[in-house]
Amino acid sequence: MAVRRFVPEERLSDLESERRVISAMLHSEEACIEAYDSLKMQDFYHPKHQVVFELVCSLYEQEIRPTYVELLKEAHKLNLFRDPRDIEELKYIVEHFIDDENVRYWIKRVRDKSRLRKFEAFLRHYYQVLIEREVDDVEQLLMEAEGDLTNITALEVDDKVDTPYDLASLSYQEVERRFLRYKEIQEKHRGVIPLDGLTTGFDTLNHITLGYKPGDLIIVGAQTGHGKTAFALHTALAVAVRQHHNILYLNTEMSRVQIALRWGSILSNIEQDLIRRGDLTESQLSRVLQGYSLLRESGFYSYPCPNLTPEKTISIARKFKVQHDIKLMILDYVGRMDKITNNLAEWQVLEQIVKAQKMLAQNLNIAVMCLVQLNEDGTLQGARRMKNECDLMLKLLPISREEMEENEELKKYKRANYYLYIDKNRDGIGGVYIPIYFDKARQTMHDAERVSL
Repeated sequence: MAVRRFVPEERLSDLESERRVISAMLHSEEACIEAYDSLKMQDFYHPKHQVVFELVCSLYEQEIRPTYVELLKEAHKLNLFRDPRDIEELKYIVEHFIDDENVRYWIKRVRDKSRLRKFEAFLRHYYQVLIEREVDDVEQLLMEAEGDLTNITALEVDDKVDTPYDLASLSYQEVERRFLRYKEIQEKHRGVIPLDGLTTGFDTLNHITLGYKPGDLIIVGAQTGHGKTAFALHTALAVAVRQHHNILYLNTEMSRVQIALRWGSILSNIEQDLIRRGDLTESQLSRVLQGYSLLRESGFYSYPCPNLTPEKTISIARKFKVQHDIKLMILDYVGRMDKITNNLAEWQVLEQIVKAQKMLAQNLNIAVMCLVQLNEDGTLQGARRMKNECDLMLKLLPISREEMEENEELKKYKRANYYLYIDKNRDGIGGVYIPIYFDKARQTMHDAERVSL
């Protein structure tokens, strides 16, 4: 029998890359996000590097900026690094391996070595199988080996290919779950269907869509001055204030003060112009301040950013997913984002931005809402193909006075002045016009009430 020769362990490690990644994480938040998102503790070969990586990630999750000093404090609390040589080694890493500009390169090297170690373990395992037992079913063994090797060579760690059996089992479980839930709804909840995702803030839209679901990309379109930001903050009111889910709101147009004043009107139901001028009675002032107390206890995180880029949205979203477990990100609005490149036409740029947000929604398992501009004819400004990327497309369309007076169906509603039009619904029916009432003075929205018969 041939002599077994395997790769020496030191050739399957890259301690310099591990040190550079750890050092970059301690010097740069961007590097910390990249490494947190790309690596796992097991990807590090050196046991002490594994411990340091876990400590840095733990600090970051607690919203503590990972530094050498904070790392030592955390290690002391956990009774780690008792040997002075460990402290010296950590200090050496921090001082001599600062290279956060190339952190992606070093992360890739760490991951590549980790994959090679998995490949070596794969070889060892199947070598042992061959020498220790008689193989009766060669095809089965080769299929198992092919599957294991594919997981190393072609798929990410968390990816999984569904077999026909897997998919059929999932389908059966999901349909049965929905069937049993529907029966329970009819028997206990009087036919009110619970949501699969976050509330939309509109009862009719909730009923049709079952809410904004993790991984969904929602596009909301309106013409200038017709409620894009009001819709975004209405969603935030429903999700972050009333249901206390954490969300991230990225605004490319308004300042912090402007956003704060809008919230004052929304939460107090007092006209926005009165709040802007300060023309308030003592009672109205009290209502505004009470409204802000609700905002203080909410899950609304706001980031006004006039120079927002697609790359920055991804970085910020990953940070807030780690630190605050956000369920929804709202981007207000796509047309104001800085362009990726000047060599592309506007529709190509907007399409790329939306594609990036769809990937972000799926990778972070959150809902992402993008606000876009509509042309006067109701079409998407710049990129009709954005519609192909989204799971749900909504349009805010004003109802003309003539239509209010002539449309018999609209006469069944009180003060319906806008349609919330479901242009696309990947998970259900589309082409539906939902009458709503948009109070521009107070920046509030709600389903239009039906006239009592």
